[in-house]
Amino acid sequence: MKGGVEVEILERMRKVIVDKLSVEQQRIVPTASFKGDLGADSLDLVELVMGLEEEFSISIPEADMDKISNVQDALDYVSAKLA
Repeated sequence: MKGGVEVEILERMRKVIVDKLSVEQQRIVPTASFKGDLGADSLDLVELVMGLEEEFSISIPEADMDKISNVQDALDYVSAKLA
């Protein structure tokens, strides 16, 4: 899943991240770490995951939350779930 679809997923993810983490959209780049770069704490990450689940109608098990530490991880994870 590359190209236009991935760009669309990233744009939808950016809206969720802005809403849940209250960060500026331009700070949301693929290499941005949720904790280190975007200032998220554990509760923020739970809310972010819940927001992604709702936005994309997917389920992200708690065990998989550790796999999502930056924007690219989240993009790859959501893209794989939607494939």
